[in-house]
Amino acid sequence: MPMAIVLVVLIVGSVLFHFLSPWYFTPIASNWGAMDDTITITFWITGSVFVAVNLFMAYCVVRYRQRKGSKAAYEPENKKLESWLVGLSSLGIAAMLAPGLFVWAKVVDVPQDAAVFEVVGQQWHWAYRFPGKDGRLGTVDARHVSDQNPFGMNPGDPDGRDDVLVSSPEVHLPLGKPVKALLRGKDVLHNFAVPQFRVKMDLVPGLVSYIWFTPTRVGKFDLLCNELCGVGHFVMRGKVVVEEEQAFQAWLSSQPTFAQMQAQAAGGSAGAGKALYAVCAGCHGAQAEGNPALHAPKLSGQNDWYLTRQLKNFKQGARGTHDKDVFGKTMAPMAATLADDAAIANVVAYIGTLPVKPAPATVEGRAGKGQRDYVTCAVCHGPGGRGLWSTNAPTLAGMSDWYLVTQLKNFKHGIRGTHAKDGYGPQMASMTGMLTDDQAIDDIVAYINTLRR
Repeated sequence: MPMAIVLVVLIVGSVLFHFLSPWYFTPIASNWGAMDDTITITFWITGSVFVAVNLFMAYCVVRYRQRKGSKAAYEPENKKLESWLVGLSSLGIAAMLAPGLFVWAKVVDVPQDAAVFEVVGQQWHWAYRFPGKDGRLGTVDARHVSDQNPFGMNPGDPDGRDDVLVSSPEVHLPLGKPVKALLRGKDVLHNFAVPQFRVKMDLVPGLVSYIWFTPTRVGKFDLLCNELCGVGHFVMRGKVVVEEEQAFQAWLSSQPTFAQMQAQAAGGSAGAGKALYAVCAGCHGAQAEGNPALHAPKLSGQNDWYLTRQLKNFKQGARGTHDKDVFGKTMAPMAATLADDAAIANVVAYIGTLPVKPAPATVEGRAGKGQRDYVTCAVCHGPGGRGLWSTNAPTLAGMSDWYLVTQLKNFKHGIRGTHAKDGYGPQMASMTGMLTDDQAIDDIVAYINTLRR
């Protein structure tokens, strides 16, 4: 009898938890309400079976409980019972599978008027590509991938010249219009998933998969990678911003085309950049060697693409605006003296001509302990700390160690990497969570000091 009561309590508790639990579907933001319907059907079928089976067990516990003088009957087979079980089980499975097949048929049937864009996944960030005014996406090939051409665009394909390239984890989409997302992975298996859209699909290296959906609600929605793609899997996040058509077109027009990015990749003029660098030299030194007294880090030897990004971040307010970022605030107005992207490219080009000498080591720590912690960092920054453009990770070896300490603390305490315009900062902010205290930071920087360039 106590076991029967336990079973009944289990049934009642499970049903109440299902209906009263706060953990339920996120509000839908796409046309795929049929996904919710299929899940609801599955819940009702499996829930009914769960209740029926456990009630039957409770009945059997009471009905066939041990009694004095009773004797069990041996009945190894019951054809009638087996037929009922097979029939009802088959019916239940079919009832759960059939709706899903109808929904899947719609998933693979893309509307003719769906606008096409491309999603590119890479450890551990997202990028996007939209067709230009010609309405056609250019061809891509892994053989073309480089730091100047991260999308792998075919330079000889005229259809790709006007393709709009979005090198940011945030993408914008128009409200109420069907879109087809072409999914391409550059390294390992990833998965494009927006919970509010109710559809997701793998990005498989070597082929292009796709999904389609119609955004039905204005808002900003989390984009997640739902495939374990490496040590930084948890930081592979993005945002999908759904907005009115006019706002979407304004955002799209602000993004560079492949032709524009190629022009920028050609590099700036070191000669023109020398004059612009005169303002920078007052803090960072004539040879960009850095000046600890002025809290100006070493710049020479740093990746040009990283210097470019950070100058743009300062100029656009993605860095140097936090109240506690005292020294970042001094850099922001200095970046504002660079009138445009061409000026930034010129000053970066000049910095690239300056001699590269390791900055003096000033941080003391346990390099052996730091080496063990650096294993995680090496996945992005490289085992030698020389940076990897493919993971958007800058050079660490030979740079100003006191500056590394400051920035690790800034990331850890939310002073840096939390701004909405800082596309890659949040990844670093999450990674610094493994550094439990200041000593751990000193240890890892002490090890980086052993990787002098």
